[in-house]
Amino acid sequence: MNKLRIRRSHLAAIFAGSMAALLLLSAALRAADEKKPEAPAKKAPATKGGGPAARGPATGAAPAGATGRGTPAAGGAATGRGPTAPAPAARGGAPEAPTARGPAPGAGRGPNSIGGREQPRGANTLRAANGNEFSRRADGRPRDVHVANRGMDVHHGLAGGRRVEVERADHSRIVAERGGRGFVQHPYVFRGHEFAHRTYFVNGRPYDRFYGRYEYRPGVFVEVYAPVRYYPVAFYGWVYNPWVAPVPYAWGWAGVPWYAYYGPFFTPYPVYANASLWLTDYLISQSLIAQYNAQVAAQAALNQPLPPGQVVLTPDVKQMISDEVRRQVALENAEAQANAQNADFNGQSSGIARMLADNMPHVFVVGTDLDLIDGSGQECAVSEGDVLQLPAPVPPTAASANLIVMASKGGLECRRGSAVSVGFAELQDMQNHMRETVDQGLADLQAHKGGIPAPPASAMAMATPAGFSMGAPPPDPNAAAQINQQLQDADKAEQDTLSQAPGGAAPAPIPAPQASPPTVSLGLTTDQVTGIMGQPKSIMDLGAKKIYVYPDLKITFQDGKVSNVE
Repeated sequence: MNKLRIRRSHLAAIFAGSMAALLLLSAALRAADEKKPEAPAKKAPATKGGGPAARGPATGAAPAGATGRGTPAAGGAATGRGPTAPAPAARGGAPEAPTARGPAPGAGRGPNSIGGREQPRGANTLRAANGNEFSRRADGRPRDVHVANRGMDVHHGLAGGRRVEVERADHSRIVAERGGRGFVQHPYVFRGHEFAHRTYFVNGRPYDRFYGRYEYRPGVFVEVYAPVRYYPVAFYGWVYNPWVAPVPYAWGWAGVPWYAYYGPFFTPYPVYANASLWLTDYLISQSLIAQYNAQVAAQAALNQPLPPGQVVLTPDVKQMISDEVRRQVALENAEAQANAQNADFNGQSSGIARMLADNMPHVFVVGTDLDLIDGSGQECAVSEGDVLQLPAPVPPTAASANLIVMASKGGLECRRGSAVSVGFAELQDMQNHMRETVDQGLADLQAHKGGIPAPPASAMAMATPAGFSMGAPPPDPNAAAQINQQLQDADKAEQDTLSQAPGGAAPAPIPAPQASPPTVSLGLTTDQVTGIMGQPKSIMDLGAKKIYVYPDLKITFQDGKVSNVE
């Protein structure tokens, strides 16, 4: 018994020390922010290469032929060092049955949570006899609604967005957001392992992704991105290692609305010493484009200057992202080698379990709007493209992870230096966002698009499909209709549940910020125009020239970009 008490006291001391260090780091960053608003963020310790971390598994394997040496890039950026190899992927053999289902995404939080979301200080919560739950912010606005008999959770964001999540009886899921964005997910089993196939619908276009499912902790399940193809080992080595000489690259963003809006936040490198730095800017830019389009779809006020106090994405923070990108490239290289040997996809290898226990600082690029709780219990927001850092391993008994905000965009967003609590499912979603976007960039790199140096001939072999994708169900052809129907169903279900509140009538939903009319300008791509205007009434295809016809205007594209509007 005395030994047990000593162990508990020791664990408590470790946890208290970790929290104290986290709060001290947060306070120091805040103080630096107030004194020098544009001072560079505190640089993370260099990642050691060549051997395993002191505790926990390593993060990934350096591609064959990788030097692991940092190579300076123009603008002060340098690549990080290479991580080490993960454990081999587990082989199949489990029975062909779905794994036990765990709590809904976001689960694993404390008792003061609704729909898997911890509530901020001052929130008023109510749990009805029929199992429905809801909360209001301190100012009376609705925040979270859980409709028990529908398996539905609704979250009203600080910035005016709304997210509806539903898990159906067959364990399929629908996630719907304002503007008709979202996905429909169906589970399936391959070699005894459960996977999820998602059909996304964004800006009028469907696309699909795959995710492996694993139990991060007892009762806490997360879904980790699973690539459907892997490239030759030589290609990953080319991406990982420095190029012969730095390469200038023009992204062609001048005059494009999203870049004009986010220009103060993000500046790309003028030249690139290797592909991982190019992938870093690709990841950030794709995140900001998606965020901009989401705000347009939600009718947010985009034609106003960014809020005062916006934090610039500093070179040090970009270097942290670049180091993380290199780890992901190394990890995918290890997965590609395992896939070549017909090994099963190992979700734990590429999931957050490894990252939270390897004693290395990690950064996460936010992939969707989230409302988080800071160290004082107050609520603040993060949006796609913001950057969070995990400064220390997560205690084994923690219900969520504590991170530091390294870059945000001002306004209602969490301040740089804030310590925030993030659920494990949300953290895995951020990791998935990085893997997915890096994968898109890898495809562009191998296709040798727009002035990127050509990979060597040995790196140009066709990609190999991942085994699990062979028996996957097809994309859901009715995804868009289901997402829109779910938004309509949520309106009534939410109002019925909120009407159970003391005092009777439900409060009015949070109105979306009013926007200035959307603007189509020269240089926009077809995807950006459809994101703003929706699908055209008709399209005239004249080869390199295309004309999109809308009820009140015609938009002409030359080589994929707007050349005339009439």
